[in-house]
This record gives sequence, C-alpha cells and structure tokens, in this order.
Amino acid sequence: MKGQRQCGIMCQRLEKVKPILAIISLQFGYAGMYIITMVSFNHGMNHWVLATYRHVVATVVMTPFALVIERKIRPKMTLPIFLRILALGVLEPVMDQNLYYMGMKATSATYTSAFVNALPAVTFIMAVIFRLETVNMKKIHSLAKVVGTAITVGGAMVMTLYKGPAIQLVKSAAHGAHHGGAAAAGAADQNWVTGTLLVIGSIVSWAGFFILQSFTLKIYTAELSLVAWICFMGTVLNAVVSLVMVRDVSAWKVGMDSGTLAAVYSGVVCSGIAYYIQSIVIKERGPVFTTSFSPMCMIITAFLGALVLAETIHLGSIIGAVFIVFGLYSVSLPITNTDKQKTNGPDVTGALTHGVTNST
Repeated sequence: MKGQRQCGIMCQRLEKVKPILAIISLQFGYAGMYIITMVSFNHGMNHWVLATYRHVVATVVMTPFALVIERKIRPKMTLPIFLRILALGVLEPVMDQNLYYMGMKATSATYTSAFVNALPAVTFIMAVIFRLETVNMKKIHSLAKVVGTAITVGGAMVMTLYKGPAIQLVKSAAHGAHHGGAAAAGAADQNWVTGTLLVIGSIVSWAGFFILQSFTLKIYTAELSLVAWICFMGTVLNAVVSLVMVRDVSAWKVGMDSGTLAAVYSGVVCSGIAYYIQSIVIKERGPVFTTSFSPMCMIITAFLGALVLAETIHLGSIIGAVFIVFGLYSVSLPITNTDKQKTNGPDVTGALTHGVTNST
C-alpha cells in the first residue's frame, strides 16, 4: 500500500516536471536554430526561401503522424476553423518568421534571441487592449504583471537606444583572424533601429499566434492535425509571397549546404516539434508558462554566437536583457496560489485554456 502511494506521488511529480523539461528542451532547439540560420544567411540564403522550405519539411514530417495517430479523433473541418488556421498561418509562419529573419540579419542572433524575452509582456499588453484580461491593481499578481511589463518594455528600449561598448565573451585568435574583417564590415551594415522594429513586429505576430492558437485548440482538439494544417498553410502562403519577393531562380537551389541544413533543422525542430509541444503545454499550463523559459535561450545563443559566429555582445544589450529577464519573471511566474484572478473573459496570459487561473 505504501509502495503504491509512493509510486503515485512519483508519477504526479513526473507529470508536473514533463512540461518544464519539454520547454527547456525547446530552448536548446531554438538556440541551435538561431545559430544555424545566421550561418545560412552569411552564406547567401534568402529568408523568404528559407521560410518556405522550412514549412515544406515540417509539413512532410508532421502530416503522416497526424493522419495515423488522430484519424479517429480529428474534428470535422468547418469554415470558422479553416479561417482560424489560415490566420495562424499568416501570423507565425509568414509574418513572425520573416520579420524575425530580417531583424536578425540587421542585428545579430544574440540580440534577437534576447529581445524575444519581451514576448510574454507583449502578450499581456495585447490581452489588456482586447479586454481579454482584467487588471486589478489591488491584486498582487496583477500589480506584478503591470510592473513587470513596464520593466520589460524599458529593457527593450535600452536595447534599442543604447548600444554601448563591445564586450567579447569568448576570445579566440582563430576566430579573430578569420572573421575580424568580415565582422567589422558586417557591423557597419547593421541597422539596429530598423532591425529592432522588425523583431518587435515578429514578437507581436508571435503573441497573436499564441492567443489564437489557444482559442483554436478549444474547438479543434487534435494537436498534431492542427500543427500539420498550420505547417501546410505556412508552406502555401510563404511560397506565394516568396515567388513575388524572390525573382532569382538560383535562390531556390537546393544542395548539401548550410541553407538546406537550416531548412531541415528549423522545419523539424522549430516548426513541427515545437508547434506540437507548445500546443500540449499551452493546454496544460498556458502561454505565459510556455514562454517563461525564453531567457535560457538568450544565454545559450549568446555563448553559441560568440563561439560559432564570433559575435560581439554590447553593453546595452546586456543591460536591456537583464531588465527584460527581471520583468519577464515578474509577469510570468506565479506570485501566489490563492490570489486568483477572476475575469469575465478568458485569461490570455495565464493560460487561454480552461486551466488558466490554476497556472497563475
């Protein structure tokens, strides 16, 4: 009897740890994507083409699993569901990813991965604007969200307006000799203000994607099928836009190079698997929990960027990142289990599924 009780406790603890391990694993996956993608850009890969190929790979990988595993539980496709999937395809595969790629090319992989930490705060702001969340300043967790959002926005402004002296995290003579001239030339071409605005646009699109995905999962409960549909829609939409934006036929050439590696890696790990894991975690713990581990990605990317790309981190980015991380955890981490928010509509930032208030 005692052994069964202990086994039950261990199983409960394991169930609570699973979402944490899943999201932490995603941060390593995203960090690898940032580095591989930046390498492919340095070798001439076009971001429109990359976004298209990325979702071709994701669609090919995820569709067989969706067809087989969810053949008996897949809800019937209706026009309202299709329109939501179409909107999801516009928000994330097209707008978020391409704006993010353009922002990354204008700045750096480290800078953009740090800026993504503003995602939970942006989600919170959007929820308040659309009256999906009520802010009660008498509640501790509501006050923490407002203060944390203000701190996060302040950190983003520091990263935008103050560059500061360069800080070399990892010194490498080989990297310095090989990349010194290229890095200096690349830095001169980087437009940090424009790049920051592009990254902000991608974050807003991504936040909208999380919100709409949460609502869609309530009426289209087959996660794998939803992921397959989003990837397919992303393929079609990106292909249409890419054919308009990219007129050079040679840009579509596929070979054994960094561009193909970036498409396969990001398609499998950061579109197919990531969309699915995020869907599961959103249903269980909510969007804010899903994004609360993003500072880990920033740290991993910073060191990988210094090692692989010989990127130089600036003081302004570090100061802004500290503010963003502090504000992020003020927004996303639970302040108290008893101080629950009651709203007339769904609580977007806590979790837009039926288990929202339990996660915040």
